[in-house]
Parts: sequence; C-alpha cells; structure tokens
Amino acid sequence: AIFDMSSFAKLLVKGPDAQAALDALVANRVPRDDGGTVYTGLLNERGGYESDFTITRLTDDEFMIVTGSAQAVRDRDVIERALQRMAPRPRCAVVDVTAMFAVIAVMGPQSRALMQAVSTADFSPAAFPFGASREIDLGYATVRATRLSYVGELGWELYVPVEFAVGVYESLMQAGAAFGVMNAGYYAIDSLRLEKGYRAWGRELSPDINPFEAGLAFAIDWDKDVDFRGRAALLALRDAGGAAAVTRRIVSLVVDAPHTTLWGGELILRDGAPAGFVSSAAFGHSIGRPVALGIVSRRDGAADKDWIGAGAWSIDLAGERFPAQVALRAPYDPDGARVKS
Repeated sequence: AIFDMSSFAKLLVKGPDAQAALDALVANRVPRDDGGTVYTGLLNERGGYESDFTITRLTDDEFMIVTGSAQAVRDRDVIERALQRMAPRPRCAVVDVTAMFAVIAVMGPQSRALMQAVSTADFSPAAFPFGASREIDLGYATVRATRLSYVGELGWELYVPVEFAVGVYESLMQAGAAFGVMNAGYYAIDSLRLEKGYRAWGRELSPDINPFEAGLAFAIDWDKDVDFRGRAALLALRDAGGAAAVTRRIVSLVVDAPHTTLWGGELILRDGAPAGFVSSAAFGHSIGRPVALGIVSRRDGAADKDWIGAGAWSIDLAGERFPAQVALRAPYDPDGARVKS
C-alpha cells in the first residue's frame, strides 16, 4: 500500500554542536554514521515523555527529526528552550522543514519488489537494513528512503521534495499495478499501528508516563557519556526494579466482539473492578476484532506480567461489557519479523 504521511513534522537540527546537543536531550544514542536512524524519547526531568520521534543523521552536523503531525511547533519549542539552558549554548539551530518534503510511505510484503522496480538502488536486506536511510533515484527525482515502519510491515518512508511528489507517486502507482498496490490512509495507519502495539504521543505517551511504564526502555542508552535529560530519574526507577516494579503499564488489548469497535476512552476492568482506560482504539482487520492500547494500574503492587496474566479482563463499551485479552506484547507479529525481513 501507498500511504501519504506528509503531515508528519520534520525538523532539522543543524550546526557543529548538533550531535552533542541532541545526545544531551534524548534518551537513546544519536546515530554516529551518516544514514543511521534511531527511535528515541525526548524526556523531562521526571523521565516522562515530552515527545517521541526518530532521528536520522544526514551529515556530521545535520540531523532530521521526524515527529507527529501535531507536534512541530511544540517539539521545536521544547528543543529550543532546552538548548538555551545549556551552558555554553550549543552552536546549532532548529529549522522546521515540514512543508519542504512530502512523505510517501511504501509498506507491505511486496514493498521491496516495488521499490526495486522504480529505482536502481539496492534494497536487499544486507544493503538496506532496517533503520538505514539513503538517498536514491526514483523516476526523475532524488529522494531520501528510510527503512522504517509505523504499520508493522516491511517498507520504506520516502522523503520527497514537494515539487517531485506527484511524479514519484505516479511512478509508484504505475509500477505498483503489477503488485496490486493500493492507497491507504490515516485510519488504516492507526489500525495497523495498534495491532503492532506502537505507541503515540498524546495518547499513550505523555509527560507523566515514563519508558518503563510504556514498555519502551529498550530505547534508552544507559552507556552514553552524557547526562541526558531525565537520566537521574530513570536510573532511580531502574534501580527500584524498572518495568518489573512500576504500578502502571501500557498494554495491548484485543476485544472479543468482532461485531463492534472501540473509540478510545472506554473503561478497562480487571476481575470486574476498574483498572484503567483505553487510550487508542480501532478495528484490527488483520486479527478480525477490535484492538486497542490502554493504561492499567495496580493499587497494591507492581503491574507486572504475572498480575496482568492472572486477571479476567473486560471493556465497558456504552454500558455493555466485553471480554478482552490483555498483554504486554503486541497481538500481531510481536517479534517484528515482518518489519525486519
């Protein structure tokens, strides 16, 4: 499928101190090689999420941040305020380039074959691994292809100068006819990312949710030689037990009600008692049932895997309760084999 993801915000951080400044801000390690991409959280001093995004290293002094559609102004402001508080002030600037690039995402099991049909670049797993970003030829255009996915399938995000967007789209659709290519929109993205358990800032992630509660501690680089923002709070949480000790967790839910759907905000019950709420929901067409992410809490101990597995869970939808499967792992391809194939 072809997704138009042009509304995703794009920020450039440019200057000789850009890498060092970003390393001091984000929890993960900023890429050291040109064309490297990482997913990371931008945290506050309490360890909560001010944002989450990907960082791609374009050159040694230029990095591209790709964040949510509604977050360009806020994320730029958070980053610039943090830079102003650093001493000495880093020699770098933040530039909003959202309007300069369309983002056309090519996603699905046939995406490698389609990309190979429209470009002379090598898209084999060895030449173009997950997380890599390259400039490639595509029709008359030179575009940046980044192998990432927000829909849980093999694919590439194409960052296309806006003046070439129509030509690139037409080339993909023409060549894609042989592979059954189709257009897909943001409702499809939301359904697919929920089946994969991908979190979204403003829904699952917030300034009050930390990476251990979110199940995203894998995106923290504890060995960075810089005291990034929120590190002290996260170390205290880690020393107290980390994900095994927190009393609140983000979980995936599959509801045994194939005839209906959820909208978000519904009450989650454990053994008949209120235990949390649905933060995002959609119908999961791959699994044939409503799928959601939610936040559940435990009053008398850690909200760990054993506590979650021992409960009888249900969702209250407009006064009617439906049984639900609740887990810390995604209901669809939890190991990510399809994304990294």
